[in-house]
Amino acid sequence: MRYKIVVDSCCDLTPEMRKWDNLEAVPLTLQIGDYIIPDDENFDQDDFIARMKANNGSAKSACPAPDAFKKAYEGEYDAVFALTITDKLSGTYNSALQGKMLYEEEYNDNKKIYVFNSLATSGIETIIAREIKKLGDDGKDFDEIVSYIDDYIINHTGLYFCLDSLNALKQNGRLFALAAGLLEKINLKLVCKAKDGNISPSGKDLTINRALVKMAKLIAQELEDKDLSDKTLIITHVCCEERAKFVASKIAEKAIFGNVEILRASGLNSLYASDGGIIVSYNF
Repeated sequence: MRYKIVVDSCCDLTPEMRKWDNLEAVPLTLQIGDYIIPDDENFDQDDFIARMKANNGSAKSACPAPDAFKKAYEGEYDAVFALTITDKLSGTYNSALQGKMLYEEEYNDNKKIYVFNSLATSGIETIIAREIKKLGDDGKDFDEIVSYIDDYIINHTGLYFCLDSLNALKQNGRLFALAAGLLEKINLKLVCKAKDGNISPSGKDLTINRALVKMAKLIAQELEDKDLSDKTLIITHVCCEERAKFVASKIAEKAIFGNVEILRASGLNSLYASDGGIIVSYNF
């Protein structure tokens, strides 16, 4: 089966994934005032965060148009597997579905297209995309891959995050503005978990380091007694690699993953996690 994987730019691509010849990333659009850029391979995290700081931490994003996904689905493939950020936080999933409809209206072929809702973002998309590729390269058929990955997303992936600032989430309506404003006033650092595609608060503390330790303990408790020797932990950061390494070391005290990776966040994830933000993604 000739297949292609289409992701949105919320997927934090590794250098290895950028070399895949059957992967395409459809970029979201990022905006700070009059400064507008695509969230693509040219994204400069340091420059973008500096611009956000100069603009009082304010920035916006826009999902890709359906036509962008339609074009990504084109090509000599028997199947296309698309993967997007959770539909609870972005219109990208619906745009990918509409792109599928546009493709099927224009082309009368037998290509099969399926759009996965990652129910998360960031390293979760990275992990899922790799799993799709493994199944495809192993010769699994379209329906087997769809069934397996749908279950995998719900039952075998997890994501937590801890942010130094809630400003971008608050300004873009991703948290209740009043609640976020109150947390900022009393200088609390929030630990959140991705749950059913939504953001679920899981803990808080007065300092970022204490909140990160608390997050590491929550992850370790969730994974207690699980064999993680062939599993992956991805820690995505926004301009804070040493902080990411600190989190990795704290998780490793209780949960030993076979593969640990530290990545810079993509543009969309950098926007919402903001300077100093940490996103932890894993499979189990």
